[in-house]
Amino acid sequence: MSKVLYIKANIKKEGESRTFKVSDYFIEEYKKNNPGDEVIELDLYKENIDFLRPDDLNGIFGPKTEESRNHPILKYAYQFAEADKYIIAAPMWNLSIPAILKAYIDYISVTGITFKYTAEGPVGLLNNKKAIHIVSRGGEYSNASYEMGDRYIRTILNFFDIKDITTLAIENVDVIGVNVEEKVQEGKAKAKKIVKEF
Repeated sequence: MSKVLYIKANIKKEGESRTFKVSDYFIEEYKKNNPGDEVIELDLYKENIDFLRPDDLNGIFGPKTEESRNHPILKYAYQFAEADKYIIAAPMWNLSIPAILKAYIDYISVTGITFKYTAEGPVGLLNNKKAIHIVSRGGEYSNASYEMGDRYIRTILNFFDIKDITTLAIENVDVIGVNVEEKVQEGKAKAKKIVKEF
């Protein structure tokens, strides 16, 4: 049995997110294919995610104890480390990711939990896990050198030693004249294929 962490980052009202229409479908199909797995949904806008403050640093950089698991920030890092698979659903914002997702990544990037420092440099602690990044984009950005969202997600996951990463991008959803519903359906069709191997 695998533990799946479904991380959602979109401020739009329920039912309006093109990203979530595809990622929720992916989850539905995943549950059908893997009924014994545990899926944990983490909607970052419904959590108490905030930017790190000076008072937070002692807890993050200090020694870790059993009590650390109840820390308001460190609990997210432990939750992330204990999952086997990750579904990260977030639209492209300003060529990158929503700020709340970056704030969450600051929460989970914790020495001794998701990575550690050695004499040879930092080493990720989350090998043999897999992830998918589901993203909707207003235009065509898959091969754009200035696309920084998916690139950052892949870089930080690699830093944690997560190497098995898939990107499911729904492109051109803001282009005038494009049938958005058709694009969403294309995204769902891709999801149906990918989920079989996830």
